[in-house]
Amino acid sequence: MGWRLIVQKEDVAQDVVPTTQVRSAKDYHKHRYQKGIPEGIKDLPPGVALPLESNLTFMNGVSFTKGCYIGQELTARTQHMGVIRKRLFPIRFSAPITAEGISAGATVFTESGKQAGKYRAGEDDVGIALLRSEKIKVPLYIKTSHGHQVNIVPSVPDWWPKANK
Repeated sequence: MGWRLIVQKEDVAQDVVPTTQVRSAKDYHKHRYQKGIPEGIKDLPPGVALPLESNLTFMNGVSFTKGCYIGQELTARTQHMGVIRKRLFPIRFSAPITAEGISAGATVFTESGKQAGKYRAGEDDVGIALLRSEKIKVPLYIKTSHGHQVNIVPSVPDWWPKANK
């Protein structure tokens, strides 16, 4: 999935880790989106994002043996049932997102106009969206803030466990 290194302003990253490639924050976020990795409240809105739908179990971000935590009962019940209908998927736009953008939470539609999920965040021609798993193989689109339709293509990350691909 990669990593990021945070150093003092006067330090040089290559002095700390010689093979480091210095990139921009934009490059970092594009890489995350391409891999389907959520980060922070933009990608995981409080009160909306669920740990299992956000693939946090794949990243060892959920414990099924730890004591009490908020949402534990729902998370444990969902895990026990073995059915997670929606997940955060990496998406690729048919065209780069322009200045007009797409608002977070915008609905993703199937070609027939049925709801398939919600857009979370993106950068240029990549992003992440919470999508119904059974809809990722059909043509999907999203509307920009100005009402233009942009096609999206979801993908299943190569780092996910094989049973979930």
